[in-house]
Formats: sequence, C-alpha cells, structure tokens
Amino acid sequence: MNTMLRKSVLGIAGLALTGGVFAGPIAAHAAEPVHSSKPVAVAVQGAQSKIDLNDEQLANAKAIIAATKKAGLPERAAVISIATSLQESKLENLGHLGDANDHDSLGLFQQRPSSGWGTPEQITNPEYSTLAFLKGLKQVDGWQDMPLTEAAQTVQVSAYPDAYAQWEQQAADIVAHNWNS
Repeated sequence: MNTMLRKSVLGIAGLALTGGVFAGPIAAHAAEPVHSSKPVAVAVQGAQSKIDLNDEQLANAKAIIAATKKAGLPERAAVISIATSLQESKLENLGHLGDANDHDSLGLFQQRPSSGWGTPEQITNPEYSTLAFLKGLKQVDGWQDMPLTEAAQTVQVSAYPDAYAQWEQQAADIVAHNWNS
C-alpha cells in the first residue's frame, strides 16, 4: 500500500475511533428512558382544529383520562384517545342518531356493536369504550412513537385516516391540564 493511501486509511480510522469515544457516552445517555409529566406529542401533523368544550365534553375527556390511568398507560395514550374521540364524536357520548348514524356507530369513539366492540350499553359507557379503544391501541406495535393519526387509524380503521391529526394539540392540552387533577 502506498504511503499516502496508508496515512489516509489510518487517519480515517483514527477519526472513527475518536468519534466513537466521544459519541458513545452521548448515545448511551440518549438511550436512557425519559420520564416526563407532560404528554409526549409526536410531530403534530398539519393544521390543528379546536372546539370549545362544554361540561359534558370535559367530563368525557376526564373519563378518558381516568380510564387510561386505570389501564396503566401513559399520557400519550390519553392524548391519542382524546384526539380520536374529538374526531369521532367531538367528545360527545352519542347514542343512535337515526338516519344520520354511520351504520351502528355509538359512543365517544363511534364504535360498532356489529364489529365486536361490545353491546350498545357498553359502548356508550365512557370507561368501557375507552378501555376497549386502549386494548386495541396496545396491540399496535410501536404506537407510542408513531404519529397520532397512524396509531388512531390502526385501531379505528376509519374512512378518513388522516382526520385524527387535527386534534392532537387540543388533546395534548386537555391531558396536560387534567392528568394530575
């Protein structure tokens, strides 16, 4: 090997070794779990929507948060759940809407008895419907790190898969305000 080529190879190897010595502790530190009391938003996508909540809607959001805690899941699960409910029902526990009903969809998450989500009575129970949604969410590999709309869509299988994203900021704000209350 000629001298110039050998010096180049050794120089590159030295740089790689030096980079590894300095980057190793940084990478190891970055791999440590981060514990935060704030919900983790993963890349809020697109324009955000927001609605004013009445007492019933706020009570439903708090019920979703309580069910998420009962399931032992983190704030991110509550953010995904509330954003999903904002899209599906505007946090209103909807009964049968007659001709305006989408098939047999009911409750906060517009779950369908005919699709196996539960009975109409169960689906219109905020705790039950949230726990059912969270059960589906837990089956989605990597849900904690994926965009909210992708996690929600994987559970809900909506005709409008990107619609959940618009509610992420409001859902995160609701959870941040009510998680510790």
